[in-house]
Amino acid sequence: MPYPLTYRRPAYVDSDNGSRDSLSGDEKQKSIDESISSGSSCMSAGIPEALSFDRIISGGVCPPCTVRDFMNYLKYIEHSAENLQFFLWYRAYCAKWDALPQSERALAPIWTAEQAEAELAGNTAHSQPKQVNAHVAAALKDTDFADGAPKVTNDRADPFDTPEHSSVDEKRGPMSDYGSSYADEKTLASSYVAQSVASQAFDEAGMKWKPFTMQPYRDEMSRVISVYIAEGSSRELNLSARERRALLHALQNTTHPTAFRFIMTSVEYTLRKQSHPNFIRWTICNGNRPRVFFARGLGIFGIITGLLVDLLLTLSHASRPWRLIAFPAWFIGIATLIAAWKGMCVVLHGLHHRHLRPWELFADEPEDAINEKLVSQESLTSGSSNSFEDEPWVPRYKKRNILRKILDRQIWIEEPALRQIQDTIFLQALLASFVLSCVFVGIFCAVPRGKFY
Repeated sequence: MPYPLTYRRPAYVDSDNGSRDSLSGDEKQKSIDESISSGSSCMSAGIPEALSFDRIISGGVCPPCTVRDFMNYLKYIEHSAENLQFFLWYRAYCAKWDALPQSERALAPIWTAEQAEAELAGNTAHSQPKQVNAHVAAALKDTDFADGAPKVTNDRADPFDTPEHSSVDEKRGPMSDYGSSYADEKTLASSYVAQSVASQAFDEAGMKWKPFTMQPYRDEMSRVISVYIAEGSSRELNLSARERRALLHALQNTTHPTAFRFIMTSVEYTLRKQSHPNFIRWTICNGNRPRVFFARGLGIFGIITGLLVDLLLTLSHASRPWRLIAFPAWFIGIATLIAAWKGMCVVLHGLHHRHLRPWELFADEPEDAINEKLVSQESLTSGSSNSFEDEPWVPRYKKRNILRKILDRQIWIEEPALRQIQDTIFLQALLASFVLSCVFVGIFCAVPRGKFY
């Protein structure tokens, strides 16, 4: 059943409107909490609850509104796929962290909100020193580090320092000097590169990268820094210099998920309040750009046809009822133009079809394999770039002529909520077209006959 005729599709949210930086972290978090707890707020923005951000992330929707489609939109249209990739990695990381034994989680202290705010405010010199965790002290009892070991303070003195890249060396067994499998060598090389990039990022921030190898997932932190945090990284997040420095200082001390506290608030706010509405607005369009422009041309042609027919009949000796002949041309032209103005082709909508996207037309891998790769933990922390200019489909799609693009392959729209939105827009176009057609035809009927021929 369509939504109310007063429905309005989501408004486009400009990424350059400055709203991301104008709000504080608490205001962003409050807005996120409100969007999670209130389904009506989504509908008021033109997004039904069935297509909410949480439903999409949890996999509760059908194509073309899945996480894979959302990722493709961010990569190929909005060019900000790193936000969703980092968000998915963080969710998976929190789940892994919660599954750890308490003894391992205790090795990495929580990074409190007060510490994060102090870092962002630049007041680290006045913050109180952090003492060695009690569980860590118990684990190091009767060792060289037990008595008189320096405290872990904000001047970055660390009693548990290990030589640079020692976390890589620990993975090498006694036979590593004589050879290892290709997969192991590739893993070690990747880890070495990640730690090198992470070390460089800390050097640029005026800090020393001293990995605390007893803390869980320290190697993964190196990869995350090299992929998302370091300047010039392959999937660099949009962070200010102050935010980057505060995050690096947090990761220097702990691998607890709370180290990403303020970064995740900004990333999630951008996804929920900007990328998600724009994605739903873009998904409502069932045709590609050439098809939509072609539909607009047909709508204008229908309107011009109705105008000429009414104009000729008015200037002739024909009686006024003959002027109603132009009503179908007015009606079809206006309805087609209104629907096309909102990105919809009425012919495709009649079949509840949509055009395949350019990157879908030439996909060589099975859909299940692509879905698994998009959200796999390895792909989210790999160093691959989000750039797509070198992908094979780009030159192949450019070579297609305009007629072939207009008649591109179609596919059934599986998501019921999206079909309901399109039905509503189509009904709105029909209703507006009927009213306007009656007005225009009525104006011509009110004009006396010209009797010119």
